[in-house]
Amino acid sequence: MNRYKQRMIPPVAAALAVLTVACGTGKADSGPVTSPQPVTGIDWRVDGLTVGGTTRHAPGTARLRIDTHGTAEGKAAGNLGCNQFSARATVHGDRITLGDLRTTRMACAPDRMDFERALAGALTTGTLVAKTDDGRLTLTDGNGDIVHLSRNASG
Repeated sequence: MNRYKQRMIPPVAAALAVLTVACGTGKADSGPVTSPQPVTGIDWRVDGLTVGGTTRHAPGTARLRIDTHGTAEGKAAGNLGCNQFSARATVHGDRITLGDLRTTRMACAPDRMDFERALAGALTTGTLVAKTDDGRLTLTDGNGDIVHLSRNASG
């Protein structure tokens, strides 16, 4: 048994030395670890829309809320700037798809109607990529158009 211990101690000591050096004693810092901010279950105010490199400010009534209730499938609802809307929503990570858009049919000033058509187009042209940062959300479509939103919309 004594001979066994003599043969095992050097390899075990060498392995421990390698692990100690590899793990080190200094502080490793790869930056802050943050979890993605939620997109669903939040009332978002639409602040603006960038289409073709031009940003337009949204009417104060423009809103979006996506609810999935813990599943990938859910619904979106809000205001496009003039009319209320609802849509089917599918959320997979940072990818959001809205479809079957239904709206009320009120008439508003031409600039609000133009914004509404552009926003409806951006929201429904395909899969949107969502990015959150400090209470703000951007939804980017496949054409590079961006819906700019901020958290805590009222009304």
